[in-house]
Amino acid sequence: MKSDKRNDEFMAAADAVRRGGVAVYPTETLYALGCRADAADACARVAALKGRPENKPFPLIVADMDGLRSIAAELPSDLPLVERFWPGPLSVLIRTREDLPAFVRDARGYTSVRISPHPTARELCRLVGQALVATSANKSGRAATSDPAQLDPDLLAGADAALLSPPLPGGGAPSTLIRLLGGGRVSVLRVGAIPLEELARTFTVV
Repeated sequence: MKSDKRNDEFMAAADAVRRGGVAVYPTETLYALGCRADAADACARVAALKGRPENKPFPLIVADMDGLRSIAAELPSDLPLVERFWPGPLSVLIRTREDLPAFVRDARGYTSVRISPHPTARELCRLVGQALVATSANKSGRAATSDPAQLDPDLLAGADAALLSPPLPGGGAPSTLIRLLGGGRVSVLRVGAIPLEELARTFTVV
């Protein structure tokens, strides 16, 4: 019965997001607040719920490489090196399609993307059929969390769905964010769940 109830909640959440809604869901590190990456109105709601500046682009998650190809304007030559860390908490800046909302692209047309290993996050992506915004589920300036009891009540009330059942987020630091420079070189824009020494086994960190 519990399993059936959880499945019903999950399918309802996926349907809400598919139709342009906003949801709180777990990732491998923290709870995320998200929506379809291609839904500008939903992205605006996420920004408003967080109190986040609209000129600060949201990161995305995809379920697999096909999901990445569906949003990419071009794939970098060093992507096979990144795939050694995926699914996992390594985010990489990818040039994405011009028709995606400005909410998810920086001024140069790049978006932070990763393939999450969390089964709920990946399945949500698959069922929605689209990359998902994956900004941390907290008001701007407040701490992100992996504990459902610590999620902001106002943020939960403003979302259309919340997936709070196990498996919960793993906790710890957010994903590590890198920029690919070519030739196996990367610059690290944020040190997170993957430490520098682990990156240095695959990349030349500059």
